[in-house]
Amino acid sequence: MTGAAGTTVAEAEVTGPDVDFDLHGIVGIRVVDARPEDVETLTRQLGPLTAPLAREPEITIRFVDELDGPRPMTYATWPESAGTADDFYLLRGKDGVAARTRFPVDTIGERCEIVCERRAGHVPHLLAVINMTALRRGVLPLHASAFTHQGVGVLATGWGKGGKTEALLAFAAHGARYVGDEWVYLTPDGGMHGVPEPIRLWNWHIDQMPGLRARLPVTTRARLRSLPAVASSAAGLSTRLGGLPASVLRRTAPVLRRQAYVQVPPARIFGADALALHGRVDHVLFVLSHDHDEVSIEPVTGAAVAAHMLASLEEERTPLLAVYRQFRFLFPERRCAVIDEAREIERSLLQRYLGDRPCHVLRHPYPVDLRSLVGPVETALGERP
Repeated sequence: MTGAAGTTVAEAEVTGPDVDFDLHGIVGIRVVDARPEDVETLTRQLGPLTAPLAREPEITIRFVDELDGPRPMTYATWPESAGTADDFYLLRGKDGVAARTRFPVDTIGERCEIVCERRAGHVPHLLAVINMTALRRGVLPLHASAFTHQGVGVLATGWGKGGKTEALLAFAAHGARYVGDEWVYLTPDGGMHGVPEPIRLWNWHIDQMPGLRARLPVTTRARLRSLPAVASSAAGLSTRLGGLPASVLRRTAPVLRRQAYVQVPPARIFGADALALHGRVDHVLFVLSHDHDEVSIEPVTGAAVAAHMLASLEEERTPLLAVYRQFRFLFPERRCAVIDEAREIERSLLQRYLGDRPCHVLRHPYPVDLRSLVGPVETALGERP
């Protein structure tokens, strides 16, 4: 079987039809000849967004058991990426597993096809490709959380790990309707649109949500309780041991701490009837953590928030930019227009979509008592014009 650009794809049994995913009419993704496990892979990455497309998809994905590219291959960064005479390949999948993906860097933002070996476990950089495709169409993907509270659409944005999800969770118990977490898509009509992907909750989040904790499997609750203590023990031992064991323990402790989380579908937190996925940007929270114990909130201009978020978006794009540099090393004559222009497009859209919105900067300690965020935010929303 021969795929696009002359790449040979190993023969595999075709077991299913094409399946479409529709990101609110913004970006369409089609999985070709999809097996059930292929649909599950995309659903884990995007949430349950399967819907027939009434147009040609912007992104086509094909999963195969084995992807046989022409030889020879030249490495850009071994063992991460390589190229042939025509095509660029990523060589690692989820959790670093050895798996090949033909990744069409120079057609990102246009119609592109990604061919991915099933053992990769996911489509590498899929959300980044979706975001660049949306950006090319005048939609701003913003690193943010969003909800509707008492009829007011609230967009909470800031640097990664700055408290956006905490603002969202704080209102989950107060009748808020879920729009999105992690990435929210802003459209020219003032709308905000989210993706129902699972929310990553850390142990300290769960401690403040006893109802949710009680519904988690017993094994999950045990893991969340034990890993921080195990990590602390490992770190403590590393200070008392010399040589190789100490170095291994020092490296192990942060890994264990990073595993003290659980991925929870938003419907289990908000309730299925409260998954709106759409809203209007009526108010913006610029969320920051600080070294004080109190929560504070004060007005800020939308233009100031837009200026701050330009750097945040560039930071979130870093993994894709690393791949782009590897691609340019192998193919210096080829470029991707939307990646090259992304910063200027984002600058323009940030000012256009946030510049005139009522905004407050919300500062909080970290970790934060979720309940302490509700009163200050409600006060700010009550002061809005």
